[in-house]
Amino acid sequence: MNFLAHAYLSFDQPKVLLGNFIGDFVRGNVDEQFEPEIAIGIHLHREIDHFTDTHPVVKEAQEMLKPLYKRYSLVITDVYFDYFLSKHWKAYDDRSIQEFSQQVYALVDQNKQKLPKSFLQLFRHMKKGDWLVAYGTLDGMKSTLTGISKLTTFESNMGSAHLFLQQHEKTLKGYFDRFFPDLITFSKQKLEELSKDYDSL
Repeated sequence: MNFLAHAYLSFDQPKVLLGNFIGDFVRGNVDEQFEPEIAIGIHLHREIDHFTDTHPVVKEAQEMLKPLYKRYSLVITDVYFDYFLSKHWKAYDDRSIQEFSQQVYALVDQNKQKLPKSFLQLFRHMKKGDWLVAYGTLDGMKSTLTGISKLTTFESNMGSAHLFLQQHEKTLKGYFDRFFPDLITFSKQKLEELSKDYDSL
């Protein structure tokens, strides 16, 4: 659910961003369903998720959350990282977070016919609530985490996860600061690799 990070890690390549944004909503053969640049974005999304899930700093952060949130610690950590990216956006981009978010929403609106209906149903709520900006506030975190908790099969305690963030923000920010530069470097390299692979087809 960390949409902001996936958008940012598309490095201003519009169709790659579309694919990166919808990665969780795509099933089946990606290359048969989408044009190459969107397919690259979907593959990049999955590579980013795997890198994140297996990174030692992320695992360390998850251990901090596990006593309260158990199996949902990874989901919550992802959402927390979007909080820090949105809140400290100026450290990563010259545009304001508001300008960036509007560019993303406009891009999706212009390409709706290419995107899965399941994603577009969620996107309506995302745009209306300006999630990419709202992620950077505790109220936004409360809303996001409460919304995700309604989709969980087991008791998640996610409705209180914004309070955990508030109580441990300095420590959690430390994990983000250690992890995110690695993710940026990895994502740039992986995008270059994927682009070369598709160019050679």
